[in-house]
Amino acid sequence: MRAHPLAEVAAVLADPTRATMCMALIDGRAWTVGELGKVAGVAPPSATEQVTRLAAAGFVETVKQGRHRYVRLTDSRVADLIEQLNELAAPLPQPHSLRSSRRAERLAFARTCYDHIAGHLGVALRTGMLTAGLISTASGLALTPRGHQVLDALEIKLPGGRRPLLRECLDWTERREHLSGSLPAALLQHALDHAWVARGPDRSIKLLDPKAFAVLGASL
Repeated sequence: MRAHPLAEVAAVLADPTRATMCMALIDGRAWTVGELGKVAGVAPPSATEQVTRLAAAGFVETVKQGRHRYVRLTDSRVADLIEQLNELAAPLPQPHSLRSSRRAERLAFARTCYDHIAGHLGVALRTGMLTAGLISTASGLALTPRGHQVLDALEIKLPGGRRPLLRECLDWTERREHLSGSLPAALLQHALDHAWVARGPDRSIKLLDPKAFAVLGASL
């Protein structure tokens, strides 16, 4: 995400249509402009205009695949910003149907925030890793030697690159921190690959093997 003046960034997310699109994109997948228009409830021309505004501000990037053009968040920093802004927003509206109530429960229990786990499961993972001595906050959030051993045993390689290994993100439903960064992204991918969890029809995550998370100290 390129640096922009604070007022400009705030103006981008102040529009309800653009904010809704960003919340849809926070699931980490690429969406078509048409799909974003439908979820935001606007016509195709308006959807194109809003996506262009988001791209100009550095929030999203577009990728062409054949005849289709897909849109995705620029990087994890954008996802973290959107997720944390939810903490300052109004509380979740009271569900008006059984279906919406169940959806709210699924998202609150476990959901993706771009490429890492959020919700109750994400908070439990952070708490468990701290309690088990896999991570430490003594001198800033860091992976411990014990944490390295557990990751090696799981055959999870530490991601390279400039992205921080670990960051704390205040969870907007739990009001406590979950973990973001390249390591939590690798943990989510490992959990998906080994059927610990599965993606739901929305941002929700379905827990398939609660005991598997015990190796990371998480009690579920």
